[in-house]
Amino acid sequence: MDYTSEEDSNVSETEIDEYKEKSYEKLKSGEHRVKVSDQSFTCPYCPMKRKRDYLYKDLLQHASGLGKSSSEKRSAKEKANHLALVKYLENDLGGGSGGGPSKPEGVDEQYLPVNCYHDEKFVWPWTGIVVNIPTRQEKNGQFVGKISKSELKNELIRRGFNPVQVEEVWNHSRGHLGIALVKFNKDYLLGYHDAMSFERAYEADRHAKKDWYAEITDPKPGLYAWIAREDDYNLDNRVGRRLQEIGNLKTVSEIKEDEHRIQDRLISNVTSIIDKKNEQLKEMELKYSASTISLNNLMEEKDKLHRAYNEDLEFQKNELELRGKQLEKCEAENEFERKKLSEEIEKYKKKESSLQLAALEQQKADENVLKLLKDHQREKGDLNKIIIGFEKKLEAKQALELEVEQLKGKVNVTKHMGGTNDNIEDRLAEKQQELEDLEDYCQALITKERSSTDEQQEARKVLINVSSLYP
Repeated sequence: MDYTSEEDSNVSETEIDEYKEKSYEKLKSGEHRVKVSDQSFTCPYCPMKRKRDYLYKDLLQHASGLGKSSSEKRSAKEKANHLALVKYLENDLGGGSGGGPSKPEGVDEQYLPVNCYHDEKFVWPWTGIVVNIPTRQEKNGQFVGKISKSELKNELIRRGFNPVQVEEVWNHSRGHLGIALVKFNKDYLLGYHDAMSFERAYEADRHAKKDWYAEITDPKPGLYAWIAREDDYNLDNRVGRRLQEIGNLKTVSEIKEDEHRIQDRLISNVTSIIDKKNEQLKEMELKYSASTISLNNLMEEKDKLHRAYNEDLEFQKNELELRGKQLEKCEAENEFERKKLSEEIEKYKKKESSLQLAALEQQKADENVLKLLKDHQREKGDLNKIIIGFEKKLEAKQALELEVEQLKGKVNVTKHMGGTNDNIEDRLAEKQQELEDLEDYCQALITKERSSTDEQQEARKVLINVSSLYP
């Protein structure tokens, strides 16, 4: 059942805890659907989101992030609902099959080692110790491992322990000590699962820590291994000092608390970033809307000016026609008046014709402006091609000048040694001729570039002059 209820629509910040408990009871009663399948979960409070299906861990992060959000856009009701979902996931689904997607099979509190819940301290990050690694002595007296750390890592991967890194333990006097440290994933559940699987496997083969110390004077063949704890960390030897360098001691509870604290901080940071990005997006939308309105206003103003100009022309034309008709009706009684009237009528007709011609000239001028713009763009492209060609020829000229100087040096060396080399001298003459031809070609390109630049400047001046003639 998706979340559609509108009850308690107004929830204040002080009522969040109370409303959270009401929502939690509804989730427990099955009023809202959360679990879709063994691998898939959904948020009943975000039915319109594009992403509907989550893994358990992802849904927990989603609900925790929204429930703890400090954004003013999140209503108190929305926060309370998502906090209730967090509680439901952790209390009612976290320990059952619903928790499966977010942790490896077989990992649960029941598999923690005895007495490790509160007091037993592990080296963190999870670190394994492997001893009894076969070594051989080199000619320089140093010992090296018969199996490399990469081979050991691949063997552990093959057995399903998922090591992150294998580090050999050495000292300056002996070399390889036959010991390696195995680092596992820092994740509380995944890393713990791999580390404990690693230790239990060697316990099953009777090659665990207690077996090693019981048989240390006469160990059985094969590797011994275990997970580093407080006593290993405090050893006054190379292993203990290295463990102190790469990690520290923590109980499982402390590791779990640190993991949850880091996860909560990460969720809070991500939520804050998302809220900030949403605010930036809103600001961009407002700026875009303002720009669109401004552009529309400019276009309307342009259209208004154009209409006013056309209306003014039309008005003057109508005025002239009306005045002409009036003059035609008022014929003078004598020759002088008729002649004067005729001249005035003719004058107004010419003025009317001039206005029509002016309109036509403006149309032609607009067409010429467009043509000049296109010619200007084409000439600009041609000028760029000339410049690119000139740069390539200039590079060829520089290379040719270098080759001429090298040939001159060879000729001078040959003459200094009292000999001659017609082949080099012929090549020198040929390259000098090529250099002269190339210089002539470069000069022609420079002349053409200047001419094109002058033509472009003249076209720009004409374009500016033509544009200034008409509003």
